[in-house]
Amino acid sequence: CSALNLSRWSGCHRNEEMASSKWLDAHYDPVANLYTFSSCIALSDLHGDGENKLVAGDLGTGVCNMKLKVYHGTGLLSESTLLDLPTGMVSFLMDLHEPRTPAIAVASGPFIYVYKNLRPYFKFTLPSLEVNPLEQDVWSQAKEDMIDPMTLKEMLEGLRDKAEIPLSVRSLRFLMLEPQEMEDFVLLHKEQPIRRQTVITCIGTLKKNMADEDAVSCLVIGTENGDVYILDPEAFTILYKMSLPSTPNLMDVTGQFDVEFRITVACRNGNIYILRRDSPKPKYCIELSSHPVGLVRMGKNVVVGCSHETLHGYTQKGKKLWTAYLPAPVTTMALMDLPTRGFQAVLVGLANCEVHMYRDKNLVSTIKTPDVVTSICFGRYGREDGTLIMTTKGGGLIVKILKRTAVFEDRDSAPGPPIAQSIRLNVPKKTKLYVDQTLRERENAVAMHRAFQMDLSRLRLAAARAYVKALESSLTPMSASLTEPLKMNAVVQGLGPSFKLTLNIQNTAACRPVMNLAISFLYDENLYSMRTAFFKIPLLVPGLNYPIDTFVECLSDKGISDIIKVFVLREGKSAPLLTAHINMPVSEGLALN
Repeated sequence: CSALNLSRWSGCHRNEEMASSKWLDAHYDPVANLYTFSSCIALSDLHGDGENKLVAGDLGTGVCNMKLKVYHGTGLLSESTLLDLPTGMVSFLMDLHEPRTPAIAVASGPFIYVYKNLRPYFKFTLPSLEVNPLEQDVWSQAKEDMIDPMTLKEMLEGLRDKAEIPLSVRSLRFLMLEPQEMEDFVLLHKEQPIRRQTVITCIGTLKKNMADEDAVSCLVIGTENGDVYILDPEAFTILYKMSLPSTPNLMDVTGQFDVEFRITVACRNGNIYILRRDSPKPKYCIELSSHPVGLVRMGKNVVVGCSHETLHGYTQKGKKLWTAYLPAPVTTMALMDLPTRGFQAVLVGLANCEVHMYRDKNLVSTIKTPDVVTSICFGRYGREDGTLIMTTKGGGLIVKILKRTAVFEDRDSAPGPPIAQSIRLNVPKKTKLYVDQTLRERENAVAMHRAFQMDLSRLRLAAARAYVKALESSLTPMSASLTEPLKMNAVVQGLGPSFKLTLNIQNTAACRPVMNLAISFLYDENLYSMRTAFFKIPLLVPGLNYPIDTFVECLSDKGISDIIKVFVLREGKSAPLLTAHINMPVSEGLALN
């Protein structure tokens, strides 16, 4: 059935697209049973014979059947079982020994498994993180049977909410258990020391001291706790450590470790950070409008695919260059590099079973696929330089070869003018009044401008005079005094006839308290009555908000309202420090005698 489906799919599309397509359909296996992402696929000359093999970290079911698969041509060459789910895989040269055969590094959990000649060679473990001392103390009490499991759970929950250092995996698993399972868990783990271990989220390679293609490379890894490590290629020791504000999930590395390098990292907080050799902290930050799902470096620019069906181009300093809108969500991205032709483009896999090729913001080619593409890899496969390898959501494997006669134009492949050009603007018709007004403005332009400038100057003068008068008479809700810098606002609550009046007073000084203040109210006694119309204010500490409440009773049944004036006074001074005018609402009821 699979062979029949393959022949039907190939036959239907070959005759229609052969003339216009720039690709040759080399191989398609819809039941290859290969489930992977672009971060877990690479092309490498594993045996040093000049023929590149396809190396893929198969995710299996996500729980079991994780394997490291090697393809040669159209067949599976070998496969090795992986102990955990792979999060990334790279091919790199770790020494200068002959023959120059690269090693494969597979990131899985807190470990990096290094394979040389397709055999396990070395296992690197991330350094342990600091354990919360309070958590250690709690588990020590549980070890000595000083507390029961329920008390242990309550204490750990308190630590989880307040502690700066996160809890270990053991404590987090314990908090997820049912009450009947807790005692057995404590008996099983209380004798073991507590360890807090992070995991690897992304991996890349960085040339050590030369930019040659066959130069020795260092491993660059990003971890769950926001750290980036650069490892020595031979001893696998940590050469350099950098920190990020969030967890990295996509990474691109360029340069040489001994000279200068840039690490572009997309993090889970929706930002992209650029790390350089001379700083352990990010040098530049790019804030995106949506979360990044793909990251590719193209020359000196960075191309980012976002979850809102957009593609953005940025400089290496974070300046936005362009934006392209996509017809479907992005599933994966990869770089298409043809050094022999001097051609570079970005391959973008979409959820509508298409792969778009972008050169800057121009769409130069479109490839239709029988299923949604989950990973893309372009490079030398076997002895063919321009080979495009894709895996699909259903586990299929697609291999295409770029025709030697293929030519890509720099302009957008979409025919005709831009879409925005075809949208008509709703321009209103010119009326006689509009034409007469236009003629009047042309004839009297100088006089109109002078009149406008005169009115504007008068308005500014009136505003300045009113402001100075308000400051001199303390009619503003903010004090202009340097010795008593105060701020006040009022809130009226209630429908009537009883209202609750809340005054919020704040001392805006840096470190000097204010004391010996009082509040007085001025109002129409025929309309309102107040329980307390004068009272003293306690000492005002800088930075704190002091709410002061009082109640106002409306005495009128005519549906009218008035202004209540509030004065903040200083003992020994006749002029108020602050004045506020409160526009009282209309009472919707009458007080019952």
